[in-house]
Amino acid sequence: MIRITLLAVLALLPIAPVSAQEWPSKPVRFIVGYPPGGGHDFVARAVAQRMSEQTKQTFLVENRSGASGAIGTDYVAKSDPDGYTLLIASPAEVMVGPIAGQKVPYDAAKDLVPVALIGETPLAVALHPSVPANTMQELLALAKRSPGKLSYGTPGTGSSHQFAGESIKALGEVFIVHIPYRGAAPAVTDLLGGQVEIGIVGMPPVISHHKSGKLKIIAVTSAKRSAATPEIPSVAELPGFAGFHFTNWQGVYAAAKTPPAVIQRIAAEIANAVRDPATRQRLLTAGVDPLGLGPAEFSAFLAREHATYTKVAKDRNIKLGE
Repeated sequence: MIRITLLAVLALLPIAPVSAQEWPSKPVRFIVGYPPGGGHDFVARAVAQRMSEQTKQTFLVENRSGASGAIGTDYVAKSDPDGYTLLIASPAEVMVGPIAGQKVPYDAAKDLVPVALIGETPLAVALHPSVPANTMQELLALAKRSPGKLSYGTPGTGSSHQFAGESIKALGEVFIVHIPYRGAAPAVTDLLGGQVEIGIVGMPPVISHHKSGKLKIIAVTSAKRSAATPEIPSVAELPGFAGFHFTNWQGVYAAAKTPPAVIQRIAAEIANAVRDPATRQRLLTAGVDPLGLGPAEFSAFLAREHATYTKVAKDRNIKLGE
């Protein structure tokens, strides 16, 4: 009897490592908390395509938009912890929104586990062509002459985009109305139509419109200029804006309790996808800086980001809905 019991126990031991080795043995879903056509949707589809090619398995992108990304995030947080339902997150739904006071039905620190950081992109300050300004200096001067007459659209309340916009308003001493949307795509649609004069969105959904002249990007919000558009200055170059830095990053999360070996396997495949020359160039062309960081590096990155946004929220009194 003892021998049989020991054999049974030994037979169970290889299950976890084999499971990790065999991932993915069925289709994997990337959940994006925003509508199709936005920056995160673009990144998710680029990486999903490459991961399908390198693993010979299907990777699907599923858009579950609403509540500044919280609906899709909650879906992943409550999914089976098996590595087959993954979140492609922005700062908004896993960090910035809650810091700003957003009430969400999950605790990102407890219900999700960081897997990998695909990359990050500066936010673009884009204008409708009718706005009589071609630089940040000219835009701030225009805003000072007409307080409250201009509006800027973002992918949502409590997003890094709103934090960037409110910081610009505070440092520039101007009043511009914030118009939150349910993702970058509808914000860009209204910007193209002139319903809002200014858009603060990720680079991917606006670069092509900038190049065609349908919109004009006058600045990026990273500390340095973007490699995709080196001719466009950063906000940090403005007098009084030194150190200004806000980016939109694309992080992969899994449900808590996903086996560590599976997490490491997913992270390795994502890193391979990001290192692929064609995928890397596709991301760079869209203004995304490919990183491919694993769980430990991603967690350290998140700690720095959390400290930054917490300080900005306190210093600028940024609260949900304001």
